[in-house]
Amino acid sequence: MNRGHWWRRSRERLFAWLPALLMAAFALATGWLVRSMPDFGLPAQERPLLHEPDYQMRRFSLRSFDAEGRFKSEIQGVEGQHFPDTDTLEVRQPRMRAVDEQGQVTVGRAERGIANGDGSEIRLYEQARVVREAPSGAGSRASPRLEFRGDYLYAQTRLRRVSSDQPVELLRGSDRFTANAFDYDDRERVANLRGQVRGVIQSRVR
Repeated sequence: MNRGHWWRRSRERLFAWLPALLMAAFALATGWLVRSMPDFGLPAQERPLLHEPDYQMRRFSLRSFDAEGRFKSEIQGVEGQHFPDTDTLEVRQPRMRAVDEQGQVTVGRAERGIANGDGSEIRLYEQARVVREAPSGAGSRASPRLEFRGDYLYAQTRLRRVSSDQPVELLRGSDRFTANAFDYDDRERVANLRGQVRGVIQSRVR
C-alpha cells in the first residue's frame, strides 16, 4: 500500500468518526459547565445568619405608631446596633417611652438595653429604672406613681408588664419595697414580690 492510499483511508476513517467524537466532546463540555455554574433554577441554600450587626446608629430615636397613627412607643439611645439573626436592637444608654390605649405613660432608662424588633419588649441593664406615671385625666383610676429600680428590668409595653429575676426596689408613691425578684401586671394593678421581701409603708394623714 503506497503512502497516498494510506493517507486517504486514514482521512476517510477520521471523517467517519468525527461526528461521534464531536458529540462526545460536546457532552463532556456541557457536563463541566453544568457542574461549574451556579444553579439558578433552585433556591440557593440559606447560609446561617451570624450574630453580627447589619446597621448601626448614633444619637437616634425610633418611634412606632398604631394603625390609626397614634403614638405607641419610642426608643432613644446614644448608640444602637441591629442584629438580624435575632431581630434585636442593642442600645447604649437607652431611653424608652410608651403610651397604652388608656393614655397611661411608662418611661424607662438604663446604661444599656436590648429591644425586640418592634420595640414592644426591652431588657434594661445597669442602673435600670422603669416608671409608670400616675394616671391623669377624668375617669382615670386613682393609682400612685410606680417606680422600679434594679440592675436588670424586663419591660413588656404591649402587655403592660415589668419583671425581673434579680433584686429590685419598688417605690409606690411614698411607700418603698425591696425583693429578690418580682412581676408587675399593670392591667391587674398587682405586683408579685418574691424572695426576701421588705417594705416601708408611710402612714396616711386623714
